Amino acid sequence: VKKCYLQAPWLLQIGAHSHLNRDCLIDARRGITIGDSVSISHRVAIVTGSHDMESRCFSYTGQPVVIDDFAWLGVGCTVLPGVHIGCGAVVCAGAVVTKDVAPHSVVAGVPAREIKKRRSDLDYRCHGWTWLT
Repeated sequence: VKKCYLQAPWLLQIGAHSHLNRDCLIDARRGITIGDSVSISHRVAIVTGSHDMESRCFSYTGQPVVIDDFAWLGVGCTVLPGVHIGCGAVVCAGAVVTKDVAPHSVVAGVPAREIKKRRSDLDYRCHGWTWLT
């Protein structure tokens, strides 16, 4: 059985009608805010913590992640610390997001880059049994 791995779940906020699919890594040590009707696909990694590679003592560092309403994170993508994913944005499967994603942008690749725009008149609710599906 595949499960989600949650670090610091008390710092994770999930809006209405949003869900996390199986086998996700959710590192909320610096805080993660997920809006309403957000779909987070299987094997997504959202990372808020890291280490300073220039630090002699391998200092811990990190920044929160914000994911706005109607965003869709595709299978196996990675969202790195400090990223803000805008309303209605789509992160394609396998992408690595290193910087903010504008609202209604579709990003793909490593590192993720905008490849097109998504419609802006979104009006739906993600469905699932619970926020952990």
